[in-house]
Amino acid sequence: MTNSSGENSTCSLSQLAPVEAVLFDVDGTLCDSDPLHHYAFREMLQEIGFNGGVPIDEEFFIKNIAGRHNEDIASILFPDDHERGVKFCDDKEAVFRRLAKEQLKPVNGLYKLKKWIEDRGLKRAAVTNAPKPNAELMISTLGLTDFFHAVVIGDECEHAKPFPDPYLKALEILKVSKDHTFVFEDSVSGIKAGVAAGMPVVGLTTGNPAALLMDAKPAFLIKDYEDPKLWAALEELDRIGGVTKGAA
Repeated sequence: MTNSSGENSTCSLSQLAPVEAVLFDVDGTLCDSDPLHHYAFREMLQEIGFNGGVPIDEEFFIKNIAGRHNEDIASILFPDDHERGVKFCDDKEAVFRRLAKEQLKPVNGLYKLKKWIEDRGLKRAAVTNAPKPNAELMISTLGLTDFFHAVVIGDECEHAKPFPDPYLKALEILKVSKDHTFVFEDSVSGIKAGVAAGMPVVGLTTGNPAALLMDAKPAFLIKDYEDPKLWAALEELDRIGGVTKGAA
């Protein structure tokens, strides 16, 4: 059953029973990092006179930057000088890492969900378009280095998100089935990748408008990991015995 926005109104994951694994994006999904990315891009683009020196707004950031791979961002921002765009993005990531060390915070309820997953021995991986140094820093800062059994970087796949390759690689590494795995994502690019890989995606509205995310066809949307819709779905899985006790 779907509601008027196209979202699954029952917010169920029961079709996955027994669940074997959970996959997470990193930026905006584990942590509310998009404001830090937006700040870094806004300040650095203004310094070089991009857009006539007018700072980029949130709408521009969401449309052109959020969730995208840096190769794509470079082409969008510097269509006539891709090499310059790549160098700019590399420099921006260094600024982001400095900010993240001091300001990175987990999405509300993350550690409650972490415990639920660990208590059931589910396999888990982080799957991200972020550069490897960023991903490692964020995961470490959040205290999740030992939580993930694998970290898949878009750069290390033939195609990054929105292609399904990073999620398919995670399934292969964890040796689990797409039919018993679900994904947490916060961007259109990421949701499309998870859906294309054949898995239901729980979308987070941490940084992108719900209407925009729904176009990518998530199973349902949540505000954060405290959202009652998420816990109703997880409790249903527990109730029907829909969780496989794996080797954590």
